[in-house]
Amino acid sequence: QVQLVESGGGLVQPGGSLRLSCAASGIIFSIYTMAWYRQAPGKQRELVARIISGGNTNYADSVKGRFTISRDNANNTVYLQMNSLKPEDTAVYYCNMVHGLYNYWGQGTQVTVSS
Repeated sequence: QVQLVESGGGLVQPGGSLRLSCAASGIIFSIYTMAWYRQAPGKQRELVARIISGGNTNYADSVKGRFTISRDNANNTVYLQMNSLKPEDTAVYYCNMVHGLYNYWGQGTQVTVSS
């Protein structure tokens, strides 16, 4: 059974940092493209960052230079380091993994940026 378990969300002040983690089980992690999406209230879910099996990454323009996605294939975990957080980064963040027709989502973790 495939499971994605996210952690690391919370409340942070503007300018602060958080690191999200997503631990996967039940799959051959290294072959999957991993991504983080987010969904703010009243808005559509949007891609934040993606990392393919070979390690190449891409980011939404709104987070470039502030967020970094990385993966640890030995521990089946993908991370999202978020720096210089802004109130507009407030959302539920979801971990996603894709390989061919296989597409899995985590349960989401809330990130709130507020003073």
